[in-house]
Amino acid sequence: QVQLVESGGGLVQPGGSLRLSCELSGDTFSMYAMAWFRQAPGKEREFVAAISQLAVSMYYAESVKGRSSISRDNAKNTVWLEMNSLKPEDTAVYFCNAKATFLSSQWTEDSGSWGQGTQVTVSS
Repeated sequence: QVQLVESGGGLVQPGGSLRLSCELSGDTFSMYAMAWFRQAPGKEREFVAAISQLAVSMYYAESVKGRSSISRDNAKNTVWLEMNSLKPEDTAVYFCNAKATFLSSQWTEDSGSWGQGTQVTVSS
């Protein structure tokens, strides 16, 4: 029932920034912990960042910690991922993820509902 639509991907220069957006519909946004995952060609999907239902807690993968920021606005049913100092290895399809859980230990799991993905390409 839940639907997720990502946007904001594109081509960016190394060292640049992007802000990805994800809108949820079909269910109550505030009941979901939200996360971003990414998948490069030939690789498994990996966790990037997560945010709790009321934005009390955030968690980041070590590969993006310090240069990424996840945020949400429950009034807009939207979660964002801001990525700075982008590197070529950040190139991937980025997926929005929704999980109806309050357990942070489950945030990084490859489960829940998924968007269609948005392509991020970091290249000079």
